[in-house]
Amino acid sequence: MAKCAQCGKTTTFGHNRSFSMKATRRQFRPNLQRVRVLENDRLIRKLLCAKCIKRLARV
Repeated sequence: MAKCAQCGKTTTFGHNRSFSMKATRRQFRPNLQRVRVLENDRLIRKLLCAKCIKRLARV
């Protein structure tokens, strides 16, 4: 399942709205990226969302 390893962000659901306001189901998928993270002096490959990657870069 597509899930961020740090914050747990997953796919959420909502509606597409056409001009006539007819609602059809849609998915909002997180922007997940495979990145290498230094954890306990070891490089580990993790699946993180873009927001978590930006947060790691700040620290």
